[in-house]
Amino acid sequence: MILSSLPYPGLPYGTAPAWCFPVTELSLYALMGLCILHARKIGHQALVYLFGGLIFGLLLEYFEVVGNSYTYGRFWVMLGRAPFDVPLCIGCGWAIIMYTARCLSDRERLPLIAAAALDTLLALNIDLSMDVVAYRLHMWHWYWDTKSQNPLTAQWFGIPYGNFVGWITVVFCYSAFSRLFERYLVGNRKTVPLRAISVFILSIACSLGVLVLTENVLFPLMIKYAGITSGRRLILLTVALIVLTVLGWFKRQPSTRPLAGVARWVPCWFHFFFLLCFFVLGFYRENQWMTSAACLNGLIGVAIHLAPGKLRARTSHRIRSDDHSSREVGLDTAN
Repeated sequence: MILSSLPYPGLPYGTAPAWCFPVTELSLYALMGLCILHARKIGHQALVYLFGGLIFGLLLEYFEVVGNSYTYGRFWVMLGRAPFDVPLCIGCGWAIIMYTARCLSDRERLPLIAAAALDTLLALNIDLSMDVVAYRLHMWHWYWDTKSQNPLTAQWFGIPYGNFVGWITVVFCYSAFSRLFERYLVGNRKTVPLRAISVFILSIACSLGVLVLTENVLFPLMIKYAGITSGRRLILLTVALIVLTVLGWFKRQPSTRPLAGVARWVPCWFHFFFLLCFFVLGFYRENQWMTSAACLNGLIGVAIHLAPGKLRARTSHRIRSDDHSSREVGLDTAN
C-alpha cells in the first residue's frame, strides 16, 4: 500500500509522513458524504450542483495532467492510467469547496454575479493556503524549470499564479452559469431530475468553453499586446471579484436561518488541516512571508465561516421574509 509519493527534483522535502495522504483522502470522502446528506435534504438541484462539481473537477484535473501542468502523488483511489491518472479525492475537493461556498452566498441572497464572485473568493481563500502545503507534501508537483526558477519561491511560494487564475475562471463560471440556467430552466418550480441534469450539462459546457477560450486565446493576447502576465491577471481579477462582491453586498437579502453546518466544517477543515501540516512538518521555517500569508489567509477564512451568530443576526435583521417564498433556487434551506 503506497501512502505517499516519491520526492521530486527541486524540492528539499522528502516523502510525506505516512499519515498525510490517507488522512487527507479519507477526510475528503467523509466531507463529501456530509455534503451529499445536506444536498439530499434540499433536492435534485443541490445534488446535481454537488456532483456536477465533482465531474467538472475531475475533467479539469485530467486536462491539466495530460497537458503536463503538474502530476499527482499516489493516493488510494486513482482514476485513469498513470502517469495521467487523477485522484478521486481531488474531484471531491473541488465539489465540496464550490458547494459549501454556494451555501454561504445563497444564504446571503446576493445578486447573481456578486454571488458567483463571493463563491470564487471563498474558494481562492482556501487554495492560496492549501496549494503551498500540498505541493511540499508531494501531493502534486508543478513542472518548474529548476535552473531558472526556484521551486520554493517562484511566483506564489512555488505555485504558478496561473493556477489561481484558473481557479477563479472555473469557480466563477460554474457558479454563475449554474445560477443563470437554474433561473431560466427551473425558477420557483419544483425541480425535476431532467431539468436539473440539463442545468448541469449546460453549466459545465459553457464553463469549459470559457476556460478554453481564456487559456488559449484571451490570455495569450493579453500577454502579447498588453504585457498582462499571470501575476497581473491574478491581481486584476481578485480586485474585480472584491468590487463585485462589495457592490452586491448592499443589495443582498440575507436569510434569517443559521448557516448550514457543512458550510463551516468544509472550509475550516481545509484551513485547519493544512495549517497544522504547515507548522507540524516545519514548512514555516522556510520563509517568514509565506508563514505570514498562510496565517493571515487562514484567519480570514475561519473568521468568515465562524462569524458569531449575533453578528450575522444584526446584519440580516432588516429582512424577515419567508425563506421558501422568496428564494429561487438555493442551498441555504437545510442545516
